[in-house]
Amino acid sequence: MRAFRIVSIAEATSFLVLLLVAMPLKYAGDAPLGVQVMGPIHGILFLAYVGMVFVAREQLRWDIKRTVVALIASVLPVAPFLVEHYWAKPAERSVVEPAENRAA
Repeated sequence: MRAFRIVSIAEATSFLVLLLVAMPLKYAGDAPLGVQVMGPIHGILFLAYVGMVFVAREQLRWDIKRTVVALIASVLPVAPFLVEHYWAKPAERSVVEPAENRAA
């Protein structure tokens, strides 16, 4: 799951850099180099994110609805951050008792 979390954050970050830095530089500053560099980087991270959604689906036992929403999140600029934060953590297997409540 750590790999999915890293890819999710990287994909969302690259998307934001592409939209908020590279694209304005290309069109307002007549500097297309940012898009030429960030475009392929984001493309690779996008494909990695989509592939990792299917890995996460298996490991976290997501239903089809959650899987589809996670895939849709890949085309929204900040949504992969939310998927990573709220859904990429394994469920608690057992509740740990606070130390003061344990018998000595």
